Amino acid sequence: MSDTIASPSVRKRAGDRGIDIDALAKELGRETITMDDLDSKGGGQAQAAPAGDTSYWDVDHSAYGPVTEEAVSRFSRTAARNLSAANTLIPQVTHHEEAEVTAIEALRSSWRDEAKARGVKLTALAFHVKALAKTLRAFPNFNASLSPDGATLYRKDFVHIGIAVDTPYGLMVPVIRDADRKGLWQLASEIADLAARAQARKIGPDEMGGASMSISSLGGIGGTAFTPIVNPPELAILGLTRTYTATRWTEGTPEPVPMLPIDLSYDHRALNGADAARFAAHLKRLIEDPRRMMI
Repeated sequence: MSDTIASPSVRKRAGDRGIDIDALAKELGRETITMDDLDSKGGGQAQAAPAGDTSYWDVDHSAYGPVTEEAVSRFSRTAARNLSAANTLIPQVTHHEEAEVTAIEALRSSWRDEAKARGVKLTALAFHVKALAKTLRAFPNFNASLSPDGATLYRKDFVHIGIAVDTPYGLMVPVIRDADRKGLWQLASEIADLAARAQARKIGPDEMGGASMSISSLGGIGGTAFTPIVNPPELAILGLTRTYTATRWTEGTPEPVPMLPIDLSYDHRALNGADAARFAAHLKRLIEDPRRMMI
């Protein structure tokens, strides 16, 4: 039996390239052989792994220092496979926009007492769900899905909004059904309920599918922009980051203005840049003048 320490992937690559790892270890004067050693032996030219083959990533990390191991949950592994496939197969583009949220914050402030009386926390996310639902009604090509072969576009006569929730078990995306038919108070209540039950891992499978489009909000954490990955069979996803203060000049006088960064990723097989720009502009108008959401 070989006394040389090497991971299974290192041994496989050595076998594929006809390299005797025991001889190589003796030549290098040590007991451990890594991928770098094999590449150096091959003239310093690293060989690319075949497409879809991740066996070459199987590195013996302990050869470089202390490590600990932690099993990845089945839920997280499933989500990782789905997102990896989506990012590989979908030609996705992200359109960046920003909207002033002065009016939304003023409404939230003026309705604080009513929110307390109702026992509902009226978050900005409720406004964004309402605005997105209205925008999806105005742009039916976004409220659609492609068949697996890309030959058929299915337009939906319902508007369901997925809400990405960060939990200790991984990212969960419960869905608000018929969001376009619900008022702000009901949306705020459902968002709070779904988020709490997601954290407690009490969301059922029937509450996580069939979204028209999803929202991934990092506003409570930070960031200025990001590229959310489209979750098929949805055609787009809306990303929100933390509101920042910009300066607006009015007749030479500076005025602080709260601005919300918006990131709209979309499937370029069904939607193009002009579609995304118009969609984002419509969404921006609703956010900046929330009275339009009530019509």
